[in-house]
Amino acid sequence: MKPVFLTLIATLLAACAHAPNNVQGSLDGEVFYLQRIALPPTATLTVSLQDVSRADAPAQTLAKQSGPIKNQVPLPFHLTYDQKQVQQGHTYAVSARIEVDGKLLMISTERYNVDLTLEEKPPVRIRLNPAR
Repeated sequence: MKPVFLTLIATLLAACAHAPNNVQGSLDGEVFYLQRIALPPTATLTVSLQDVSRADAPAQTLAKQSGPIKNQVPLPFHLTYDQKQVQQGHTYAVSARIEVDGKLLMISTERYNVDLTLEEKPPVRIRLNPAR
């Protein structure tokens, strides 16, 4: 009886040791703009997921995707974040920007709130406007 019990305990401890420390959440969507312009080959897209709960503090970034733009709009994105950073009652938003050679070309001017507590999150569509 003792060997069976010890084997069971050892198996449970081994399973706990291999449990993931962080649970990954993900958010998908696309970025678009209405202007009929082709982006230059040096254009880069940056999409950020931030905790925007506190008005008196800078937003905390949970995830960020940045890279060269290979196609024209709509531009898909996929953000992966640590689900343990999500806090009940906090507000989360996604924003995007397009830069060319370090200069801002387009930016999201509206707030795109997302509910990170949902298991199945609907895709987010972010509209960009020309920077002024």
